[in-house]
Amino acid sequence: MSDSNENTERALPIYLDAWTTSELEALLKRERVVVLVPVGSTEPHGPHLPLATDAVISEEACRRSIEPLHAKGVTALIGPTLPFGVTEFAQGFAGAIGLTPTTLTLVLSEMIGAYLNNGFHHVCLVNNHLEPAHDQAIRASIATYGSKASVACPLERRFGKTLSAEYKSGACHAGEYETSLVLAAERSPRSEVRAHDHLAKLSLSLSEGIRAGKHTFRAIGMNDAYTGDPASASKNEGDSQYERLVDMVVTTVTESLGTP
Repeated sequence: MSDSNENTERALPIYLDAWTTSELEALLKRERVVVLVPVGSTEPHGPHLPLATDAVISEEACRRSIEPLHAKGVTALIGPTLPFGVTEFAQGFAGAIGLTPTTLTLVLSEMIGAYLNNGFHHVCLVNNHLEPAHDQAIRASIATYGSKASVACPLERRFGKTLSAEYKSGACHAGEYETSLVLAAERSPRSEVRAHDHLAKLSLSLSEGIRAGKHTFRAIGMNDAYTGDPASASKNEGDSQYERLVDMVVTTVTESLGTP
């Protein structure tokens, strides 16, 4: 078999930055391409999860969404992750590396414009860092793009209500929900979970703390930057939650495209 045939028959990469410029140009001329952009944060997630947790979850949700989108006739690639967000709640902890809401909105808005100017048909920001100011900044970034840009995020009620009981309780930062998702993510040094079986179950609800006017993890009582029940986490639970996150991504994209 010739080299040219091997190149033709090889599986196309799902990550945008694995393509060459000539390969990508040909694809964009040939098809309407959606880019999924994982958005996360660099912030503490207890003594057991990596700072990259939110980014890891967004990346894995994107990875698992490619085939279901293809089954619906949607060609999608995964863009490079934006690993920084608004991390005001994590202030005072090592590794809380954040942006202001204004900066985040500007960066994302310009990035969306760059994708569209390159010839991508639609940009979907897939976000799993759930700090309210972060979510607001992300949604502000798509405001001028109409149906050309969207946000897939569990904070949208119709998606959040499908997730686990712990998630819905609000006591879910680095608890069973997020720990399970990291355990089920594609293996890499950024998805390594440290010992978590010994961690006590906490029922400190972030959502209740926010409604009470508290603005940091420590003000809520999360002195180790986690709440929930990480000791109960499992890969099977993570796989179950990813099914729902994939449905969130696929639904957001197909609705934006007007695809059944």
